[in-house]
Amino acid sequence: MASTGRGWIRGRLGRAVVLSAAVALVMTGCSLADRAERGTTGAQQERRSPAESQPAPEDRPRVDEGWPRWGFTHTGVSANNVNPDFEQDVARRLSQTPMLQNQHIMGFGALNPEPYRGQYYWEDLDSRLNLMKESGAVPVITLCCAPDWMKGGPEGPTEGSAWGEHLEDAPYPEHFDDFARLAAAVASRYTDVKYFMVWNELKGFWRDHARPANYKGYTELYNKVYEAVKKVRPDAKVGGPYLGFDSNKGGDSELRGDWGVVNQNVLDAFDYWFEHKKGADFVVVDGASPTDAHQLLPDEFGALDKFAAVTKWLRDKVGDLPVWWSEWYIVPEDGTTWPEPKRLAVQAASMIEFVRSGAATALYWNPQTKDGACPACLWDPRSGAETPTGRLLADFARWFPAGAELEQVTSSDAKVRVLAQPERLLLVNTADAEITTTVDGKEYALKPYEVKWTGR
Repeated sequence: MASTGRGWIRGRLGRAVVLSAAVALVMTGCSLADRAERGTTGAQQERRSPAESQPAPEDRPRVDEGWPRWGFTHTGVSANNVNPDFEQDVARRLSQTPMLQNQHIMGFGALNPEPYRGQYYWEDLDSRLNLMKESGAVPVITLCCAPDWMKGGPEGPTEGSAWGEHLEDAPYPEHFDDFARLAAAVASRYTDVKYFMVWNELKGFWRDHARPANYKGYTELYNKVYEAVKKVRPDAKVGGPYLGFDSNKGGDSELRGDWGVVNQNVLDAFDYWFEHKKGADFVVVDGASPTDAHQLLPDEFGALDKFAAVTKWLRDKVGDLPVWWSEWYIVPEDGTTWPEPKRLAVQAASMIEFVRSGAATALYWNPQTKDGACPACLWDPRSGAETPTGRLLADFARWFPAGAELEQVTSSDAKVRVLAQPERLLLVNTADAEITTTVDGKEYALKPYEVKWTGR
């Protein structure tokens, strides 16, 4: 599934052309064992590995049920790509409401971590993991994507104009063991990272969604990664299959609703992985409320029922395993734009669906940029100030973390969606008109598409 904001990965990968000479110098003769003997050099003298510099567990902000329910994924540009003062300002603000923060090992803001077999380049991952530490995050790593030489390309730093175009290719089967060893090296280096997601949307394993995915190939890779990570880090929590739950307007499938029909190929892929996996500590999926034809059925807000329906289908199937949404999207990718109040209302309503359906975690794909307006970003790319999108995510993280006690309340007007816990009430007006409604015995006046938080 194409994901809003992912175009930024190309710009980040393009840095490889400029940095390739420097990376080659760092790589020369520098295996993981060499670095362990000689210590860090260059940029790493200034910025130590997160595994070396993280605070003790008792010094970290506490979170309910082992993790917050909410978080986000760093993409091609993040706060560490601007300047130190900008990074510190954003980190300080994020630390006020601890969340999960996720980073891929290659692409999405990180250069090739193993340009040469057995020789590692950790600078980008170190930088992102240090940003997570500074902002009090619960860190997550996505074990994707694979170095070029694992998928038919040359050894050496990835160049954006060449093998960067093959970022989403899967490693060849003869290199599954190599990728598993890389995953184990990542887990060994970043010992403060507890959660690892394996691969991303079956990239390279599912090129034509009209046909079945190569779920056997993905499951083989997953199992090798799972065993390799668990061998070096028995404490690590590993999850998959990070599968996109695409939906169509019609078709044959056991999972359907007014919002559409989940592609049966998705369900077949999930079932195979779940039956043949070596193990899993949580399950990971993603999805969008629009169909593959960019339709919102029956409308923008009704389409959000898909998130609850998929979560329920998964919970019925996986039992006690936590259900994670690694990404979710609400706006069609056909150039559709909405006024900000409407976009925020749809996003708030989508997050209500995750809470009500019992999703353990939902990670927002942060389409951050370095400059220009970016309403969907979590902070202003020019000033670092919190955006309304960032405030919405922080409010959900504060008031509706995993394990939050929910209370049943209703609105006298069905156009107003509500979510409540003992201390806080959320109201979302889904209409492009002013509405007065009674909730929990009180009357509230809401502007068109207003998202209102209030005490109880």
